Amino acid sequence: MSDAYMVDARKLIAGGVAMIIGLAVAGMFVWMTPKAAARETKAACEALRSEPGIQAWKAALPTPAKDFTAQDHLGRPVKLSDYRGKVVLLNFWASWCNVCKAEKPSLSMMTEEMAQDGFVVVTLASDHAWDAVKKTLPGGAPYQVLLDPPADIGKPGPDDDDNIGAIAQSYGIKAVPESFLID
Repeated sequence: MSDAYMVDARKLIAGGVAMIIGLAVAGMFVWMTPKAAARETKAACEALRSEPGIQAWKAALPTPAKDFTAQDHLGRPVKLSDYRGKVVLLNFWASWCNVCKAEKPSLSMMTEEMAQDGFVVVTLASDHAWDAVKKTLPGGAPYQVLLDPPADIGKPGPDDDDNIGAIAQSYGIKAVPESFLID
């Protein structure tokens, strides 16, 4: 019987040693994993910092929006700075742009739902005259619509991205629609 107890004691000791080793390995894994994850995250962030697209995006962030003056449908001058203190969705569009027309109901809904929160939508139409704009918005609009005639009025064709308004061009707009959220 003493031999049987010796075999059981050896198994018990071997099992205990195996359990201690297993717990030690598991503990090291739990201890090392967050450090490895932190190293990986830091390396990924460092790699992104040098990306040209990220650098360009970061360079543009602190730039205040360019002020401009444009005319409303009554010929009154309106400045972007008139809306200082409000959150402005500045939307560049044109009456000849079908995608621009399709987004107008969404702009109306945003205006109606968020106006009381200091949110305004200001749109600049890259059109030569108000007639085309008024045909596109026959019932008017609940948001501010301003005319942004193309810089080179002599260019042919009413539906050409070369006819982007002068203010839109100063914002770097190459095609419409394009929007900026200004706070």
